[in-house]
Amino acid sequence: MGSVLRRGARLVIASHNEGKVREIAALLEPLGIECLSAGKLNLPEPEETGESFAENARLKALAAAKASGIPALADDSGLEIAALAGDPGISSARWGGDAKDFQAAMKRVHDELEAVGARDYKANFTCALALAAPNGQAQVFEGKVFGTIVWPPRGTRGFGYDPIFVPDGSEETFGEMDPEVKHAISHRARAFEKLIVRSAVTYDDDKR
Repeated sequence: MGSVLRRGARLVIASHNEGKVREIAALLEPLGIECLSAGKLNLPEPEETGESFAENARLKALAAAKASGIPALADDSGLEIAALAGDPGISSARWGGDAKDFQAAMKRVHDELEAVGARDYKANFTCALALAAPNGQAQVFEGKVFGTIVWPPRGTRGFGYDPIFVPDGSEETFGEMDPEVKHAISHRARAFEKLIVRSAVTYDDDKR
């Protein structure tokens, strides 16, 4: 799988969420990899039937790699809130309804926290990145970033739940934060670091 991430390689980003595609492409840019969006390639979106971020990421990566004949990288990520027993979790996008309206999803988070009388607003974002080849091989790498939920939403940068999440050690939400700063500390960046380390090991193995 190491050759998948070599400079000059082509890689499908298995997402129809252009905000997510932009973030992943920014992480891959220093490697000199050509990123192709599943949305722009008109690849079908598989039903997310997994019971974990890792299962859903693997499912999406394999579907995109097989449909395109090109290695694919898929992300499944979401917001987990302690006071809501980990919700919305793998249902993070679905909390916005069929339209995936994250303004509505953020309002639901606020309403649910008020309904349970939450005093603990601790939360984390989790990201599972799956790298898959058209032959069916796949690897999954997971990263987390911890922080606190705030209300009302702040900032217009980022996407999804970013405007209501303040990472530990910061006073800004992901929605207020400079994208380069967010990319350096996000759950996606942490999963990506593991992917790169594992791929580097694979390169070494290939040279033996």
